[in-house]
Amino acid sequence: MGKLNGKVAIVTGAYWVEAGNSIGGATALLMSREGAKVVVADIIGEPAERLAAKIKSEGGKAIACHVDLRQEKQIYTMVEAAIREFGSLDILHNNAAVLPQPGDKDVVRMDSAAWDMSMEGNVRGTMLACKYAIPHMIKGGGGAIVNTSSGGGLAGDMSRTAYGVSKAAINALTQYVATQYGKQGIRCNAVCPGPVLSATAKGTLTPEAHDMLLKHTLTPRLGLPKDIANIVVFLASDDAAYITGQIIPVDGGILAHMPYIAEFAQIGPTKSGNV
Repeated sequence: MGKLNGKVAIVTGAYWVEAGNSIGGATALLMSREGAKVVVADIIGEPAERLAAKIKSEGGKAIACHVDLRQEKQIYTMVEAAIREFGSLDILHNNAAVLPQPGDKDVVRMDSAAWDMSMEGNVRGTMLACKYAIPHMIKGGGGAIVNTSSGGGLAGDMSRTAYGVSKAAINALTQYVATQYGKQGIRCNAVCPGPVLSATAKGTLTPEAHDMLLKHTLTPRLGLPKDIANIVVFLASDDAAYITGQIIPVDGGILAHMPYIAEFAQIGPTKSGNV
C-alpha cells in the first residue's frame, strides 16, 4: 500500500530523457510507485510518451497527454482525459512552466513579449488547470493541488524578472485556491525549488555557476529532481491532510541565511569577527 494508493494524478511538465530526469518526471514516477494512476502531460509528446511507457513497464498505470499551458482548450482536454481514462481526479501537480526567455531581463530591458509569455503560460495556465480540475475533485470528495513555484518567486534577482514575478503570482494563487475551496476538501500548496540538477540544468550549468550556487547553499550538494518529488508526493498524500495554503522552499537553505555567510565562511571565523 503506497501513500497514493488508488489516487488519480495529473503531473504537467512530466517527461523522461536518458540524460537524466526532470522534476515532473521524477514526481510522476514516484507517484506511480506510491500507487497513483498518472496522467503525464507535457508540451512535447515523445518524452511524455516515454515516461508513460516507463511507468507501465514498472507495472503502473499512466497515459501521456500533450498540453500547451497557453491553450485553454488543451488544458480542459487534459483534465477530461484523466476522468475518461481513470474515472476521477484526486491530485494536480502544476509543474510545467514557461522557462525564462532571452528577453526576460531587468525591468528596463524587459521584452514585453517575454513578460506576456511568462504570465500566460505560468500564471494563466496554472489558474486554468485549477479551474478545470477542482470541480472534479470536489465531486470526488476533495483533492490536493501542488504548484511548482520557485525561489525566484520569494526573492529578487538581477534578471529573469517575468519568470520570478509569475512564480510570485503562483504563490498568491496557491493561497487563494486554498482559501476558497478548503471547506470543500481541496488543499493547495506550493513548493519553491532552489537550484536543481535536472537533465536541463546538467546540460546548461557551467562548473563555475555550479560552484557559485553550491557556495550559497547550506547543504553539501545541490538539489536533485527526487528531492522535489519527495515533498510533492508528501503534500499530495493524506499524510499532509492538515497542510494547506503553504509556500514551502525546497532549496537547500539558499534563502535561509544572511547574504554574506558564504564570504564569511571563506575568510574564517576569526577574521570575520565571529567567535
